[in-house]
Amino acid sequence: MRFVGKVYRPPSEARSLLLQATIGCSWNKCTYCDMYVDKPIFRLRPLDEALEDLDGAKLEYGTSVQKLFVTDGDALCMPMENWLPILTRAKENFPNLRQVSCYAMACNILEKTDEELATLRENGLNLMYIGPESGDEITLKRIAKGSSFDDHVEAAKKLKRANIRMSVIFLLGAGGVERSKEHAKASGDLCSAMDPEYAAALTLTIVPGTPISRLAERGKFAVPEKMDLLEELYSFIDNCHTTKTLFRTNHASNYLPLGGTLPQDKPMMLAALDSALDGDIPLRPEWTRGL
Repeated sequence: MRFVGKVYRPPSEARSLLLQATIGCSWNKCTYCDMYVDKPIFRLRPLDEALEDLDGAKLEYGTSVQKLFVTDGDALCMPMENWLPILTRAKENFPNLRQVSCYAMACNILEKTDEELATLRENGLNLMYIGPESGDEITLKRIAKGSSFDDHVEAAKKLKRANIRMSVIFLLGAGGVERSKEHAKASGDLCSAMDPEYAAALTLTIVPGTPISRLAERGKFAVPEKMDLLEELYSFIDNCHTTKTLFRTNHASNYLPLGGTLPQDKPMMLAALDSALDGDIPLRPEWTRGL
């Protein structure tokens, strides 16, 4: 497989075949993110190159491929004339393929018609990773997500109509000290409204060179202290009222790994957070945390 620059995928896609079908991120304005700084000009990868890579992977990996993750940042923005040949070739080359997934922004989803999303699902695209990061409108504007609370809810409805599963990501600390409480509660509210099959919470890491790092250097933004971040997580879970969502905080950025299914495991997770806040459960040491 050929790749341009650094390539990122969700932790759950660790065993997936990665196909770089787009290069960079079509938005690339989020204030906390430097993932695509090495690819500042977004472009579609030539379709013939992507198909050649799928053919090469067939020769190398054969029937062992069960999951395919299509990169880069928001590959859903590809037109149907790119998506459909890729999905068709993937099905032809990998008979045991059971999942095709990609990152997506709410605006990407809203730009696709219901019919287009249903066609993508029929051809194998069955999971999308969406990162609202926050449900708080002020925080969403400050981190330059480009989509509102309502945009994310409408995007989720479209995916549900197409029978495409969602994995939704929220970012503890994204509201800073100033909007910590509002950010946490509204994020739980947004998760409830989107009602995804999967959800995860990560913790904001200030990366040097990003817009948010420059705000921090000028004293205009600060990540809450770790106990306040646990309070954010508590509020998020407490305000999350989904139908059935597998929830995880096992990313290396977090101080406390948690896991369970909402809503039934909510009491267990809240009890664990109470114990951590009381000092009865050790937190992840700083030297083990990372992106």
